[in-house]
Amino acid sequence: MIIHPLDNVEIRADGHKYALRDIAAGENIIKYGLPIGHATEPIAKGAHVHVHNVKTNLGEVLEYRYEPDFTDVERRPAPLFKAFRHPDGRIGIRNDLWVIPLVGCVNRLAERLAQACGGLSLQHPYGCSQMGQDHETTANMLANFVRHPNAGGVLVVALGCENNTLESFKQRLGLDPTDIDGAKIGLNLRFLRAQDPGDEYERGLALLKELDAARPKARVDVPASELVVGLKCGGSDGFSGLTANPLVGRFSDWLAARGGSTILTEVPEMFGAETLLMKRCRTRAIFDKCVRMINGFKDYYTSHNQVCYENPSPGNKAGGITTLEDKSLGCVQKGGTSPVEDVLLYGERVKAHGLTLMTGPGNDLVASTVLAAAGAHLILFTTGRGTPFGCVIPTLKVATNDTLAAAKPNWIDWNAMSNPDVEQFAAKVLRVASGEELAKNEVNGAQGIAIFKDGVTL
Repeated sequence: MIIHPLDNVEIRADGHKYALRDIAAGENIIKYGLPIGHATEPIAKGAHVHVHNVKTNLGEVLEYRYEPDFTDVERRPAPLFKAFRHPDGRIGIRNDLWVIPLVGCVNRLAERLAQACGGLSLQHPYGCSQMGQDHETTANMLANFVRHPNAGGVLVVALGCENNTLESFKQRLGLDPTDIDGAKIGLNLRFLRAQDPGDEYERGLALLKELDAARPKARVDVPASELVVGLKCGGSDGFSGLTANPLVGRFSDWLAARGGSTILTEVPEMFGAETLLMKRCRTRAIFDKCVRMINGFKDYYTSHNQVCYENPSPGNKAGGITTLEDKSLGCVQKGGTSPVEDVLLYGERVKAHGLTLMTGPGNDLVASTVLAAAGAHLILFTTGRGTPFGCVIPTLKVATNDTLAAAKPNWIDWNAMSNPDVEQFAAKVLRVASGEELAKNEVNGAQGIAIFKDGVTL
């Protein structure tokens, strides 16, 4: 398979690259019509082109110019699907009870309470022994989850001596320290402090019964323009940029045309393809935020004495991905071709309709967590190698190849190689959003969060 007329490599059935002609040492390897690195030695026509004879072209922080080149999407009528409408107007595609610990010390209590009510516990190891922005990040992420519309009710569980105190957390939500629920801010919310006298477990069960009684009662018709979808990939292979990522990109454009919102993160997997996104930034101000996001993440790498281009994992390489440019040019296809409407910092919540870029790492659960905290109702997760993991929101796995889809039907929700039709795929997404079907991660109980940690632990 030849992807682009300018390419000097082809993709074969194993997902790997092979030279279409003799390639000289130092010459760029062209895939997707763009360089993905350079040859470190002469490569003969028909030879395998991979890590043994190719090296990245990437460096560190770069300067960029705003050269906009995008086409607006043609607006289409938004189909209806079924969702829960909250009193404050938000829509949720699930009506779960969530138990959110403010500190890792009460994880087991949160888990027991969630299991007792058929809910979900959002366990994490943080909330204490953190300083500065690292502490703020944890508290802000947890506050975002308290506000998440997929939760029909939320029980916040504190210990009583942590840095992330119950009183300060209430104020972060817009409440007074003495408030006992979330009525003032329109949330079905209760609080439990484990160190208070009495049986904390029994008290938690009583609070969960109150939350359960106040949950939304039934789904109603809502337009797809209110749907927010996170875009993520993991365990990529040589087919990721040919099948699953382009399908998800077509869906992103499909949803944008109907007024909905998609969020693309994994900044390290934009390196080498970032200019394709920058050209699509709607305004100079958005472009400037995109540049700060890219170079800021490179600074994060170098501040820890790490290079910014050693991203492809052993599984990526086994699947045919050679360099970070190779991976990135496939990864960014999940964002389709629509204009970039906003760029968010880690922990911010989505505001724009259309495509938003989000600051976050490539790690699967950390990146998925930041998408969920930003307000995504569900995640489309493309994979060529397969993974059972899932975020606290529905995480639909989209296989890049037939082999994976056949081998792991208990993990995979859609096979992009055998069914690339975006209308059928969109119908699947809306069925999951409507609760007619569950994502495989929900069926398997693979639902969790992981907060990005960057700071001193006391």
